[in-house]
Amino acid sequence: MIHDNGSSNRSGNRSFEDVLRARMSRRNVLARGAALSATGFLAALAGNKLFTQEATAATAQAAGDAVAQGTGTAIAQRSGSLINFSFVRAADGAGATPSISSDYQYEVLIPWGTPIQPGGPAYNGEPNRRPTAAQQAQQVGIGHDGMWFFPIGDGNDHGMLAINHEFGDNTHILGKEAPESLEDVRLSQHAHGASVVEIRKENGRWQNVSSSNARRIHVNTPVTFSGPAANSRLLRTAAGNAPLGTVNNCANGKTPWGTYLTCEENFNGYFGAKDAAWTPDEAQARYGFSAEGFGYGWHLFDPRFDLSNSSYKNEENRFGWVVEIDPMNGAQTPVKRTALGRVKHENAEVVVGQGGRAVVYMGDDERFDYIYKFVSDSNWRSMIARGISPLDQGKLYVAKFNDDGTGNWIELTINNPALRAKFADQAEVLTYTRLAADAVGATPMDRPEWISTAPNGDVYATLTNNTRRTEATPPNPQAPNPFGHIIKWRDSNNHVGTTFTWDIFVLATDTHSTEKSAFGSPDGLWADPDGRLFIETDGDQPEVNGVKLNDQMLVADTNTGEIRRIFSGVTDCEVTGITVTPDRRTMFVNLQHPGNGDPSVTNFPAPQGSGRIPRDATIVITRKNGGIIGS
Repeated sequence: MIHDNGSSNRSGNRSFEDVLRARMSRRNVLARGAALSATGFLAALAGNKLFTQEATAATAQAAGDAVAQGTGTAIAQRSGSLINFSFVRAADGAGATPSISSDYQYEVLIPWGTPIQPGGPAYNGEPNRRPTAAQQAQQVGIGHDGMWFFPIGDGNDHGMLAINHEFGDNTHILGKEAPESLEDVRLSQHAHGASVVEIRKENGRWQNVSSSNARRIHVNTPVTFSGPAANSRLLRTAAGNAPLGTVNNCANGKTPWGTYLTCEENFNGYFGAKDAAWTPDEAQARYGFSAEGFGYGWHLFDPRFDLSNSSYKNEENRFGWVVEIDPMNGAQTPVKRTALGRVKHENAEVVVGQGGRAVVYMGDDERFDYIYKFVSDSNWRSMIARGISPLDQGKLYVAKFNDDGTGNWIELTINNPALRAKFADQAEVLTYTRLAADAVGATPMDRPEWISTAPNGDVYATLTNNTRRTEATPPNPQAPNPFGHIIKWRDSNNHVGTTFTWDIFVLATDTHSTEKSAFGSPDGLWADPDGRLFIETDGDQPEVNGVKLNDQMLVADTNTGEIRRIFSGVTDCEVTGITVTPDRRTMFVNLQHPGNGDPSVTNFPAPQGSGRIPRDATIVITRKNGGIIGS
């Protein structure tokens, strides 16, 4: 996403690039994947209905699918490979319409403007007719990003889809560069946030259906706060206005208790200052606030977003959190969980650790920022039974990577002597998490994005790139990390320990000599129960055989290191978001900002040449032989 290119970290903490240089002589890229054990993973989640539905389907089909996965492919594979599909060639991966492996097929679902409830107001991309703000509040938003599928019944053809709406600039949404009224601002605000829709496969195609739980959650939706900072003075305004909304919803998480986590990322860009004399304080500067923001202009008509309006001081502190949503209860008020800290959250990967504790891994997506972990105080089932959210009581940590392939999780609590002198209480530590992480010497990373945990306990994270540190000319870089990389680590004590070991999984530049796997700027990530790693990209891609690739999705076999391109998006889009049905025979991914909103580049999902405004959309992927996705 274009607003991810900044940097506000001036801490001087030792950079991950320095650590990586020292570690590279020891690394053994890709070939170190251990055999994965789905059995241990499933046992840890036994008794939870949502996860056991997925687990039962996965394990029951594993043996029977082994034959089907290896048929009909154009490229020969070694025995036992997890990926046996024909890859998308470079020549097919650079167009105005998506490309997919010849062993797969796709359909389009819920593009921007789709009514949340069938029969409601719709927008189909007509260039001279935009939705009103009231209509947009009843429609699927723009900037499709992270999402998760919550099964109804066996879930293989019916469920709730919770989906984020991260980004949509004024030209795309409004058809003009700047808002001219509060109505314009409300239209833009209502296009952001999240959607919850009920979807069902009917007559062979997926579609959204009427639902009492379907809803839009946007910038003006009532929300509440929970956890250590919930009642902090730092979240109150002189105006006394109630908390509202969520914005720049990037990636996501799902909990073992069946709820959805949506993560607020580049929230700073929606604020600005009408008073030209306004300047940011230390905390505001660390979070990237400026008088201009990203040019949305909301502050010109909505005082909540005017940083120079003293009545709304601290409104900016109400954003940058992980927000919990119940997809099965349309009346639930979204809850911002302050114990997880306030940063530019990419996603929130929830796993069950030692003792049944909930563990949440999180990346702060900005150049030179950090990787975090939260561990609940006790067993999540026990906490819920006592009426306590597992996301409200626990400890937040930040990662420090050492040269020798080890690392430490540093506690971010007021009990840490390094923080006690700087912060008044735990609420302040959590509201200004970046400043706290600076103070304890965390390792600055190259845009930590999605994090995903494999069944064997390995944790993978995408580091998209850092062009502020280096200059890259594709496909051959001028410095160590222009196209990004993926790291992996394993925590001590089954995710809840304070030490870890780490290694490089793959440097994107190492893939550029092979057509089937060449990629750059890794972003979205999901590890499946069999040992496949799905990699989605957002940013600069290499040239292959003279063709500049579009953003794409690839599949890696973590046991062998092989990587293959399974899907390619359209020109100037991002491929993001990933979720599956319990049987893993249907996958949902998203295309964000196709053509950057320019109909002269692409009209997706409308036919090319139609003149329609391109619209963000969800892509439904199935294997032609009905097999497991990625096989």
